[in-house]
Amino acid sequence: MGKLDGKVAFITGAARGQGRSHAVRLAEEGADIIAVDLCAPISSMNYPNASPEDLDQTVKEVEATGRKIIARIGDVRLREQLKEILDEGIAAFGHVDVIVANAGICPGRDDTLCGGFVDATDVDLIGAMNTVAVALPHLQAGASVIVTGSTAGMMKGTTEMMGNSGGVGYSWAKQTVARYVEVLALQLASSMIRMNGIHPTNCDTDLLHNVDVYRAFRPDLENPKREDVMDSLPLMQAMPIPYIDPQDVSHLVAYLASDESRYMTGLNIRLDAGAMLKTPPIG
Repeated sequence: MGKLDGKVAFITGAARGQGRSHAVRLAEEGADIIAVDLCAPISSMNYPNASPEDLDQTVKEVEATGRKIIARIGDVRLREQLKEILDEGIAAFGHVDVIVANAGICPGRDDTLCGGFVDATDVDLIGAMNTVAVALPHLQAGASVIVTGSTAGMMKGTTEMMGNSGGVGYSWAKQTVARYVEVLALQLASSMIRMNGIHPTNCDTDLLHNVDVYRAFRPDLENPKREDVMDSLPLMQAMPIPYIDPQDVSHLVAYLASDESRYMTGLNIRLDAGAMLKTPPIG
């Protein structure tokens, strides 16, 4: 028996990276999955978004656990699309119990004035709020809402360090997510619905491994590569590691999704290998 037997989880950004890892981990614990990903380019991004083939791979890995999955292409910026996909999943599975608002990007260029900022905030903040909004009418006592933030959004100076408008938008969106979690969690508490934020440090995904983020760690190089930043990445954490794995985040997601954390709500949990011990938090 798994700790999520009989539950259904709605996960955004599920085609690869942390989202796929969460889908598989929750399925291993007994949950059926409703998965969403854009699977299309966003012009302000300098690294490729997930593909339909990536989403297909998530389906294969979830089904290999013996659980069911409904996976659809959808844009978290468009609330009506999310509603249609969630409604389809609830029609198939009967309910939804766990919400994982995970979709996120860190754009690196501006095709229009501050276009990267707009795209980052639309996906990372508005997309998370849209995900929660479409789910709220369906949640019952015992449900768990989990929102992905970022350690980068909690540190002083990260908006300046990110350099371009997309990086600034990413950092500001993650800062705002933290307060959003605290405020809405209080509104949900009387209904016995929990809401928490997870704030990972650098994680071994495409959002980290791209030239825009590498430049933040090696501003002395015009086009730094992975090997150029491996000595710099550990400087962000207190523990001597360059980054955490998506599975590390998924273990925490599974705990927060389960009844084992039934009285934990309104928390912004750092999963940062001690990064915030080195860098003072905002405020």
